[in-house]
Amino acid sequence: MTKPVWHCHIAMSLDGKIARSDGSFDWLMPYPPQEFGIDAFHAEIDAVVMGRDTYEIERGMEAWPHSGNPVFVVTSRPIEAAPPLVEARSGDLLAVADEFERRGYRRIGVEGGGQLIRGLIAIGRLDVLEMAIIPLVLGDGIPLFPPGTSELPLRLVKCEPKSGGALHVVYQRQSR
Repeated sequence: MTKPVWHCHIAMSLDGKIARSDGSFDWLMPYPPQEFGIDAFHAEIDAVVMGRDTYEIERGMEAWPHSGNPVFVVTSRPIEAAPPLVEARSGDLLAVADEFERRGYRRIGVEGGGQLIRGLIAIGRLDVLEMAIIPLVLGDGIPLFPPGTSELPLRLVKCEPKSGGALHVVYQRQSR
């Protein structure tokens, strides 16, 4: 069985924040995600993994953005009234990742948050990091790479300027 590709698609401020301290992301509104390849990302993945805070934010959106793909929420709390195809997972992240691989997913989309991304880096399961880099310094906020994140050597495969001075970048993990 071929190992799946773990592909994170995320937006961050110039100072590495993925949200304000209160979890809001109003600062992203002038930058439509379609301009940063989100539609192609969703078309390529066959499962999604996200942290609980990201789930709560996406669950509060007008429309659930993941219809058709199974979504696994890494959380220690039960999920009430989840949309179809949403399952909670807890415990050892390596065991959770191994389960996804046994299920035969070929491309797993990672949608945050920072703690989940840090954990996936630690277990060697982040292969592609695709980002919208927004030209704004938030100063305070939730970091993409929280303290304790392991080293992850990357190589740049794409860098495109976008409207408003933003960048769309794609990095792939370098083999060691």
